Amino acid sequence: MYSIFLVLIMIVAFLLILIIMVQNPKGGGLSSSFGAGGSQLGGVQNTNDFLDKGTWTLAIALLALILLSNFAAPKQGSAATESSLQNTIEQREIQETEIPTDSKTATPAETTTAQDTAK
Repeated sequence: MYSIFLVLIMIVAFLLILIIMVQNPKGGGLSSSFGAGGSQLGGVQNTNDFLDKGTWTLAIALLALILLSNFAAPKQGSAATESSLQNTIEQREIQETEIPTDSKTATPAETTTAQDTAK
């Protein structure tokens, strides 16, 4: 479910980039490429309205998708994560018990105390 939201967010973001790039900040943009000024039958004004409404619609859709994806995101404290952490802890305990203890080797705690007394 989360991956579906990610794909939708990317599509909406790409469309938003396209529609913003088509617009001209000074009012020209795509509408000025249709011909001479306002002599056309509703071409210029309708194009500007469409681009403006499209920008707002895509921006709101992007914000809504981002907020909704937060609820679909996998949680840190999920059961799968907890079981994998438990498995890791058990593996470490097994490894620690399998290490043979030799009287000639010193543990890290003994090494630090010996070094501290030597100084």
